[in-house]
Amino acid sequence: MKSENPIIEAIKTRRSVRQFTKEPVSDEQLDRILESGLWAPSGKNNQPWKFAVIRDMTLKASLASLTHYSAVIKNAPVCITIFLDHSRVYDRTKDVQAVGASMQNMLLTIHSMGLGGVWMGEILKNKERVAELLGAGKELELMAVIALGHPIGKSSRSNRDPLEEKVFLRK
Repeated sequence: MKSENPIIEAIKTRRSVRQFTKEPVSDEQLDRILESGLWAPSGKNNQPWKFAVIRDMTLKASLASLTHYSAVIKNAPVCITIFLDHSRVYDRTKDVQAVGASMQNMLLTIHSMGLGGVWMGEILKNKERVAELLGAGKELELMAVIALGHPIGKSSRSNRDPLEEKVFLRK
């Protein structure tokens, strides 16, 4: 049997990781992850994202206080906050989708490097407070936080609904 395409394999094997070792993520690894986010597609190549990288324990603790999932943020060696930069927006829907593509690029890169990460959205209920905490300008709107590091244990298995249940038209 022929082995699957490595990109498809990465898509199918990536899992959300919420527990991390204390081992640090190197600057080189982090730069590779962030650069992957830059290469996401965006309408008119407007690249409507901005990132804040958080390693500082005190700042992570303050960020963690703004979500129900505080332990994930506190225990992750690195958190990347992803913002939509309204100064670059020309179509909100397309630009939010581009930010999502940027985050997926980063999550797949994290996985491909043997690291683990999780896309956290519940914190959005406090997006204004997060922006204030990080000193983000008024033009920046929080879209998510990615917590990442070296995973503890193996990733869990996951299932997906059958394709037939999701495709409602083929003409």
